[in-house]
Amino acid sequence: MAEKKDYYAILGVSKTATEEEIKAAYKRLVKQYHPDLHPGDKLAAEKFKEINEANEVLSDKQKRAAYDYEREHPGMGGAGGFGGFGGGFSGFGGFGDIFDSIFQGFGGSASVQRDTTGEDIQREMTLSFMDAAKGCTKEFTYMRNEPCPTCRGTGAKNGTAYKTCSKCGGKGQVRFTQETMFGRTVRVGVCPDCGGSGKIITDKCPDCKGRGYQRKETRVTLNIPAGVDNNSYMKKRGYGQASTTGGPAGDLIVVFRIEPHRIFQRKNMDLYVDLPIPFATAALGGTVKVPDIDDAFDYQIPEGTQSGTTFLIRGKGIRTHGGAGNLYLRVFVEVPTKLTREQKKQIEDARSAFDVRQYDKAKKYADNMSALYGVDPYKK
Repeated sequence: MAEKKDYYAILGVSKTATEEEIKAAYKRLVKQYHPDLHPGDKLAAEKFKEINEANEVLSDKQKRAAYDYEREHPGMGGAGGFGGFGGGFSGFGGFGDIFDSIFQGFGGSASVQRDTTGEDIQREMTLSFMDAAKGCTKEFTYMRNEPCPTCRGTGAKNGTAYKTCSKCGGKGQVRFTQETMFGRTVRVGVCPDCGGSGKIITDKCPDCKGRGYQRKETRVTLNIPAGVDNNSYMKKRGYGQASTTGGPAGDLIVVFRIEPHRIFQRKNMDLYVDLPIPFATAALGGTVKVPDIDDAFDYQIPEGTQSGTTFLIRGKGIRTHGGAGNLYLRVFVEVPTKLTREQKKQIEDARSAFDVRQYDKAKKYADNMSALYGVDPYKK
């Protein structure tokens, strides 16, 4: 018998995980492996399918209970086992049916969700660094199955040309009796006549041909707040695919990709800038122009600044309603590469006026070189 998949391991949760933990793990993995983010990647597509399969079982109390029982009592599921849960429970004389009847008898719900929500749509949007940092408004256009406005998503002409299903009495579900090794069990399943809708269309909507939706181009306006980052997303409720059973439409999920900037680097809400400064400014101090996301401002460099020094400037990072990040300014001393004869003489005169050994680090380095190699590193 093939070994059962470990759905807990697939979602990265423990066997005692709560419903909320399972839900959070599922959302995180779906975001990571969604096919729209990995076009043409068969491994990612297979992983995405496996994640959905695991969530389908572990997010359902009855299926999870049956799955746990099978794992704790291997071999008791009959030749068919659980069939990977892909097509419902099978084998063991209808083990899923037993759980249906048990949970229904204890006040649980084995009913079919009649008006299911439509599928979500996930798309990517590329933003410039500044649009992401400062916030912007963008128009977004995409194709989707829109709920048919003529029949209001019912698929029936004028939204009224349907009748109550006689087989299920409008409930969308029927009871099935089955003989098992435990005796007679009762299962509740989708009505085969109406497909779970509880209604039989008598006259199809002429615009959507009874489907309840129309394939159309949809345009939405996104008010993107300041501070969105790579892989953050916005959700537009009701702008996903239309439901196939007359329920509400799914959601549109827009994942952001941020273009790099020529000057700024970003980490969360903080900005990082590398700024070259003249040798004289580093030695004597001076004022330099520093960029931020709105403009440039003056900043005083203290005298004796070493190359690679980082200055923290609070509140000059990305600003949002929740507060502002910081700006980290790292300076690099520019050493001139082309000097005139007069400039070289001036530097030589200045060098003779200073003994490098007056600095602690230089003195320690000279002492070490002398002790190890018997040389003076600063000898002309």
